[in-house]
Amino acid sequence: MTRKLRILVGKPGLDGHSNGAEQIALMARDVGFEVIYEGIRSTPEQIARAAADEDVTIVGLSILSGSHLDLVPQTMRLLRERRGGEVPVVVGGIIPAEDREQLLACGVKRVFTPKDFELGTILSEIVDVVREVNGLA
Repeated sequence: MTRKLRILVGKPGLDGHSNGAEQIALMARDVGFEVIYEGIRSTPEQIARAAADEDVTIVGLSILSGSHLDLVPQTMRLLRERRGGEVPVVVGGIIPAEDREQLLACGVKRVFTPKDFELGTILSEIVDVVREVNGLA
């Protein structure tokens, strides 16, 4: 039996703008993912707990508030602790080019910015991450 791919879409921090995250969640659902959407203003702890409880395949974080260098590493650390291993993470938001490298260095698999507006391409890259992490690439 094959397991359905599960993506958790979370918005850590105080950012209240959810349009991009909701578009990704809907598109992921439309291409066959089971989507767990944590809504806005989630804490890294809430996201990590939900990812562990829901046994997700991948986590997508959306951050527009500029707090990505604090919230993403914290969320990733908590994900490792709760899941007992790596959970692939992709991040989207207002992320300066110089911060992208820091996020990738801490283990983020892909970073999307407003320049990446084609939803089909983003979802294709998310599927690529799932394949890579599972040795199917």
